[in-house]
Amino acid sequence: MKKLMLGNQAVARGLYEAGCRFVSSYPGTPSTEITEQAALYDEIYAEWAPNEKVAAESAVGASLAGARSFCAMKHVGFNVAADPLFTASYTGVNAGLVICVADDPGMHSSQNEQDSRHYAIGAKLAMLEPSDSGECAEFVKAAYEISEAYDTPVVLRTCTRVAHSQSLVELHDRDEKALKPYERNPQKYVAAPANAVKRHVEVEKRMLALQQLAETTPLNRVEMGDTDIGFVTSGTCYLYVKEAFPEASVLKLGLVNPLPVEKLRAFAGKVKRLIVVEELDGVIENHLRANGIRVDGGKDLFGYLGELSQNKLRAAMGAALPKFAAYDEAVPGRPPVMCPGCPHRGLFTVLSKLKLTVLGDIGCYTLGSGAPLNAVDSVLCMGASIGMAHGFTKMLGEEAARRSVAVIGDSTFMHSGITGVVNLAYNKSIATVLVLDNSITGMTGHQQNPTTGLTLQNEPTYAIKIEDICRAAGIQRVRVVDPQDMAATEAAIKEEIAADAPSVIIVRRPCALLKYVKAKPPLSIDPERCKGCKSCMKIGCPAIRFVDKKASIDPTICVGCGLCEQMCKFGAFVKPEGKEGK
Repeated sequence: MKKLMLGNQAVARGLYEAGCRFVSSYPGTPSTEITEQAALYDEIYAEWAPNEKVAAESAVGASLAGARSFCAMKHVGFNVAADPLFTASYTGVNAGLVICVADDPGMHSSQNEQDSRHYAIGAKLAMLEPSDSGECAEFVKAAYEISEAYDTPVVLRTCTRVAHSQSLVELHDRDEKALKPYERNPQKYVAAPANAVKRHVEVEKRMLALQQLAETTPLNRVEMGDTDIGFVTSGTCYLYVKEAFPEASVLKLGLVNPLPVEKLRAFAGKVKRLIVVEELDGVIENHLRANGIRVDGGKDLFGYLGELSQNKLRAAMGAALPKFAAYDEAVPGRPPVMCPGCPHRGLFTVLSKLKLTVLGDIGCYTLGSGAPLNAVDSVLCMGASIGMAHGFTKMLGEEAARRSVAVIGDSTFMHSGITGVVNLAYNKSIATVLVLDNSITGMTGHQQNPTTGLTLQNEPTYAIKIEDICRAAGIQRVRVVDPQDMAATEAAIKEEIAADAPSVIIVRRPCALLKYVKAKPPLSIDPERCKGCKSCMKIGCPAIRFVDKKASIDPTICVGCGLCEQMCKFGAFVKPEGKEGK
């Protein structure tokens, strides 16, 4: 039986069929749906962890217990999980352990374009790279076989196009795996120097064995065609090559670390021109050159930036492009924007008004950097805002502390913000932190987190209170405000940035898109009262636009939050029952 599936859905299907029992992840686009889909199988225990490091450590623990285990993350999350994974390469596994990392060429939802193949090389881990949904399911099963045969964690690398595109998947029954017995073995699993130095010897032996596997595995296959050009490629680039040059010879790499040598050398000898097609860095190309295998084109043709495509390949190779219809007019840009009723909009309107330096973080609130709010000065990585605010104010002094704040979301706070708060108290900072608590992990699609009181399966659990965490960390000044009340929010911020101690303001209101949050009836405009001053446009609400020099509200998306009422000095915004705005 075959079924059309997204790549992420197919990875989850592969977990089910492979007998995986344990999944722990932190949501990160484009990997999020793998764990959500895995949770739909009763045979798999699935959970959200506070961050990728904890997820990886939990998966290692489940593997040690004898269960096939898994964790998923996006490429920048791989940085967070790197510590346990580099050492897990030395300790090896009991039952199979697979880590999925989803890269994001083109930065559709990420702050960089890092190439995760370097991690597999650095950590000396086998890495598989599927090209479509069918391979996603099959490569998961192959990864578990390699993991257990070679005593190693195995990395499955996907990308945005593979994760979020659909193709057919051959469905199979689950291969139920009994728990492997746990046997105490400190020499293997205790990563103390005396043990680890011996385990490194085993790692190098394993890499030699995997190198031989790379020469013979069907994961790496040759498809001979026209020998004028031969392409070496992997992942989604394989599909681009097949569509752009269907008659060419191709060596498709499914096992991308370690890479074969003799298989590549033999293929190069069969074609007149050898072209390497890979997104981001020249990992395959550099491997070929390092082994003295000629390369006639690679990064010099396709570059290091963004995603490739069929037409980019054709253009770079000097081939004719297919005809396409052109629009008579340019399609306007559509930048990301906070949703109507977003609880962050009121806060960023206040921050913009106060002209504070805002050290930002990763989440929906990153959108506060865009026009017309223009309220965010920096965004680095998960949890960085608090540490950056500390360093910023320590170096620039009290005056900087009076003119700056850090912003971080509730899920990001639990991910990696807590240690930043500990640092504020310990090192006597006077920075002010705003925790934007919208009661959910918003930008990745409404996943639960340790503050929401629900697990991945929506089962009730202990809801961690951000206030309690901050006070326990040593922060004496902790308060809660509602960002819908901009006057109260502004007053709280002014008071806390003037304090001579570190402070945390929890800016709390649920995401407007949560099912239990009921929208109010849309507002309307009294054209007689509207002066066309555009004060309401400063909040950047997509429900408000200007028509004939007057404000106009789109009733199909307005949720009646009332922020626009607080901006208007002329009472032009009218409630449905006829009551005028403030």
